[in-house]
Amino acid sequence: MKQRLNIKICSLAIGSMLICQTALALEAPKGRVILTVSGNITETNSDQGALFDREMLLELGVDSMDTGTPWTEGVNTFSGPRLAALLDTVGAKGESLSVTALNDYSANLPVQDAYDHNIMLAMDVNGKKMSVRDKGPIFVLYPFADDPSLNNEVIHNRSVWQVKAITVK
Repeated sequence: MKQRLNIKICSLAIGSMLICQTALALEAPKGRVILTVSGNITETNSDQGALFDREMLLELGVDSMDTGTPWTEGVNTFSGPRLAALLDTVGAKGESLSVTALNDYSANLPVQDAYDHNIMLAMDVNGKKMSVRDKGPIFVLYPFADDPSLNNEVIHNRSVWQVKAITVK
């Protein structure tokens, strides 16, 4: 009887550890959190979803893009991780994203855009960290120079800057 009770307690403890490990698969941020990803995701590191500091986002891989935008002068070199890499990391299982800015502006975009258009989460411009004043810390950036058809009102509305949160729906 006592042995069965110990086995049940051990099984319960191991099961609880596995559930916690699965629910919190991402490392916790060490720096200031600049992005919260929530909603229909499988990988989290807090009860709010997946929290990312700048270094965690940069660890997803950094690409660069030379492009002009309707909100900046001339062609600039933007760099940061790809949105698709972020979605893959958090195990996104939805069809749309609600992207929210620091001022609570929000736009919806299809998840497929991340893969079809290779959207960047721009964090640097011309080699310098983007400040809130310069559309940072994160700017959802479509490759306008590579595909001029993206230069339209629908895509402009999806190009959120000063991003603080993404909800996968």
